[in-house]
Formats: sequence, structure tokens, C-alpha cells
Amino acid sequence: MENKSTYGSPRIWNQLNNVESICCSENRVAKVMRVARIIAIQKRRFRVTTNSKHDYPVWPNVLERNFMVQKPNAVWVSDITYIWTLEGWLYLAAVLDLFSRGVVGLAMDKTIADTLVTQAMMQAILRRNPGKGLICHSDRGSQYAGNNFKAILSRNEFIGSMSRKGDCWDNAVAESFFHTLKVELIHRCRFLTREEAKRKIFEYVEMYYNRKRAHSTLGFLSPFEYESRAAA
Repeated sequence: MENKSTYGSPRIWNQLNNVESICCSENRVAKVMRVARIIAIQKRRFRVTTNSKHDYPVWPNVLERNFMVQKPNAVWVSDITYIWTLEGWLYLAAVLDLFSRGVVGLAMDKTIADTLVTQAMMQAILRRNPGKGLICHSDRGSQYAGNNFKAILSRNEFIGSMSRKGDCWDNAVAESFFHTLKVELIHRCRFLTREEAKRKIFEYVEMYYNRKRAHSTLGFLSPFEYESRAAA
């Protein structure tokens, strides 16, 4: 209930053993949940939304699916998704640090203009102040291939990297975050306005996902807790 039915047996087991100090096996947790008919909400298959039909030059795939990074602010990944409200579509761009899977940049707007991705990237830069040589990976969408986004990377001496055409797995971490966001929040809400959607998405990302939600890839730590422990 505390995690809004988003935790399956592995995360419940970790919470019991490492937070609540209740010793038990994961199989025991799974059995109890099965008997009690406690089921985590299921993920849906994601759709490809990239528009790569443009004449802008693209960067080669520098990342090459190397999603395990040894330090923060070395590799960022970015992507765009969309959310339906009763006012119409709301578009969201996010920037994630591959080291911790934390969301370091977030922008939302009613249009999918290139300002969406530039705002998310500028927020991430102001928030993290990364050094030269940071790899920034995205898909081949026109917003990322356009001159404005490339100018930001050039000005900060970042290295651009793009997925291969039509291959969503090259940007799997960003896709996975959007997948999680939609399963745990978007698909469970009926947003009356874009402002309502913005507020709830911001709260989910900043107050829950970054700071509290256990991430299996991070040893069941939240992204910011993982970063804090790594820096200690």
C-alpha cells in the first residue's frame, strides 16, 4: 500500500529484510503474496514514438548499450514521451544519469518542439554542473538532431550519441523509466488538465522515484540514495 501496489516480491522481500529487519526468504514472500492475491501492477509493452524522418546529420552510437557506468555525470540518456489529459496531449522530456538511473532533467509542454529537450538538458546541466566529455545519448528524433540541442552539447563540450535507426533497445534505460512512470502513475490516473498532470508527474519523479523507489539494478536503493552511498 505504501508503494501504491508497484512492488513485487523481490522489492517487498528487500524492504522486509533490509529496512524492517524481518527475516524471511523471497520465496516465502512470493508465496504469502500469492495466497493473499497481492499482485504488483504489470507493465505494458511500449510503443516507438521517435520521428527520425529528417535531414539533420546524426551522431554515431557511442554508448553501444554500455549501461553500467562507474561514476555520476559521465553518461546521460534522454528521451521524449507523451501523456493524455482531458485538455489534450502533454509531452515530457527527461534526462537520466546512467550511474544511478536518477532523473536529473525534466521538462513538460503541450507541444513537442525542440525547446522541450533543450529545457530538460539545461535543467540537468544547471542541476549537476557536469564536466567536459560527458556522453549524452538519445534516439534520432528531430528534436535531438536539431541545431539547438546540438549547440548545447557543443557549447559544453559534451559527446553526442544516438541510437541506431528503429532500435529502441539502444536507449533502453530511458525507455524503461518511461515504462515505469506510465505503469506506476500515468495509467492509474485520469488527468483533467495538463497542469494537474505536470504536478503529479513532478511529485512522482522528485519525491518518490529519485528519493524513495527501490531500484533492483542499484541493489534495491533509490537513485539518490545510491549516489549518496557511492560518494561516502
